[in-house]
Amino acid sequence: MASDTESLVITASGEDKIGLVEGFTRRISESACNIEESRMAALGGRFALLMRVSGSWDALAKLEARLPAVGEELGLALTQQRTRPTRPEKPLIPYTVEVAALDQPGIVNSLANFFARLHINIEALDTETYPAPHTGAPMFAVHMTLGIPADAHIATLRGDFLDYCDDQNLDATFEPVRM
Repeated sequence: MASDTESLVITASGEDKIGLVEGFTRRISESACNIEESRMAALGGRFALLMRVSGSWDALAKLEARLPAVGEELGLALTQQRTRPTRPEKPLIPYTVEVAALDQPGIVNSLANFFARLHINIEALDTETYPAPHTGAPMFAVHMTLGIPADAHIATLRGDFLDYCDDQNLDATFEPVRM
């Protein structure tokens, strides 16, 4: 997609049911738009979607006009907004962070605070809870993708992050994204 082409960012949520993704994506295809990026998940019986679609100006306008009826038909609360891809001020290197710990309130906020103070963007974040093997203790896992400025001193950042995790009693890895 050309960098000056507009896109449409769509968020949707509703009751999870079989065929929801097919029905929604069919409407996008029928409007001659292309799904560029998406995140979809079923959480606690609810469905959530975040998607960026591209297309010609008229294809996006057609989709925008159709979305309220599509949302009503599929039982989804929808929001939509036109956008353009952004370019970072500096080149970014993608890194992944994996964290596991006993479940406790505030882990995500504490991690987000650590990276925000260093002006590092969290580009994706997934969490889950699960019982620990053997003991059944409640565990919490976080997977993040970070955009780290190319001029950052990675070894120092990695060391500071792992020291922080040790202080917080978090098991963590900090690695470059493998393409």
